Amino acid sequence: MKFEELNIAQSLKDGIDSFNYQELTPIQEKTLPIILKNKDLLACSQTGSGKTAAFLIPIMDKILYSERDGIKALVIAPTREICIQIEEQIAGLGYFAGISSLAVYGGSNQENFTKQRNALENKTDIIVATPGRFLAHLKLGYVNLNKLLSLVLDEADEMLDMGFYADIMSIISYLPKKRQNLLFSATMPNSIKKLADEILVNPEFIDLNFSLPAEEIEQKVFMVFEKDKAKLLNTVLNNFKNNKILIFAGTKLSVSRISSYLRTCKIKHSSINSNFTQEERIETVQNFKSGNFNILVTTNLLSRGIDIEDVNLIINYDIPEKAEDYVHRIGRTARAGKLGMAISFINENEISNFNRIEKLLKREIAKSKLPEGFSSAPEYKVIVQPRKRRWKTNRKTIKLDKRQKSK
Repeated sequence: MKFEELNIAQSLKDGIDSFNYQELTPIQEKTLPIILKNKDLLACSQTGSGKTAAFLIPIMDKILYSERDGIKALVIAPTREICIQIEEQIAGLGYFAGISSLAVYGGSNQENFTKQRNALENKTDIIVATPGRFLAHLKLGYVNLNKLLSLVLDEADEMLDMGFYADIMSIISYLPKKRQNLLFSATMPNSIKKLADEILVNPEFIDLNFSLPAEEIEQKVFMVFEKDKAKLLNTVLNNFKNNKILIFAGTKLSVSRISSYLRTCKIKHSSINSNFTQEERIETVQNFKSGNFNILVTTNLLSRGIDIEDVNLIINYDIPEKAEDYVHRIGRTARAGKLGMAISFINENEISNFNRIEKLLKREIAKSKLPEGFSSAPEYKVIVQPRKRRWKTNRKTIKLDKRQKSK
């Protein structure tokens, strides 16, 4: 289906043309008709599938046919980077429609807080916000949401993982009961189903099977001792010069160590983590997008929600503990059907983490031989977790704690 076939305002179609969007992605084709019918929706789709436009286009069309007398849509997202990206997409799609928006997120800048307050008081059409900062504005009493038409929870599973459940429910307590609710998630754990039961009213459900990475991603794995990871990284980077590369580390400390090593190797790059100020984070991502440097070291901060074009290579320097994070990370490449590669380094203590990843992917990924100059590597094996011993009775199962075992 093509965007020009949609029954939406022409000014929105002009905005869509400016993005050079032509055919709807699968998530857009399935969800747009539901949202346009004003139904509640729970949608599961992997990162990079086009779900932002899937909810923005019908919401903006609804706003154009309503009185512009207050905040009409509220989009809650887990991080400031995702909020900024969504607001940028609103600005582009709504350029010819005159729809106003603002990203509301935390920070120590008082001037920014005042700008946010003014937008919230002056009937901005769409607010995109992180939960904590928006709740802070709500509690100060000047935000009027009586005219709200739509609530969107984007990357809902990530927000729950970050501990935002209480904030989300507090925000919902301020909203009018009659509204459309849209919940978008990359995974479908029980916590999301519980949240959907509490928020959504007679919802439609779309599940586009997040688990499997795009077929265009070539996945490569090296077994390597932790002490040799930096040397392997240098070798890989020398083989992929002039590519746009994202390097994912497990912690902020690991980001710092990788960055220090790359500086000693005189490899041009930049790094980003949650300790950076908002201004530093925005500037770094923009410089990476524009090609001022082609290697960026980061944590899971950039593993989902952020749209960066033409990333050719993902390097998992540290293997994530959550298998789903691996899928989000490598989903940063091979966007829009393009080819891409993901290379993962597995040390002696990360084997069980990669076991979980292969279980999620439902296949084994071949382990590549280390380049010349590496004498040995850990052995990859499937680690079977021991089951907890239990005594069974007719009525219940009793777990044995350490005191019981010693008797």
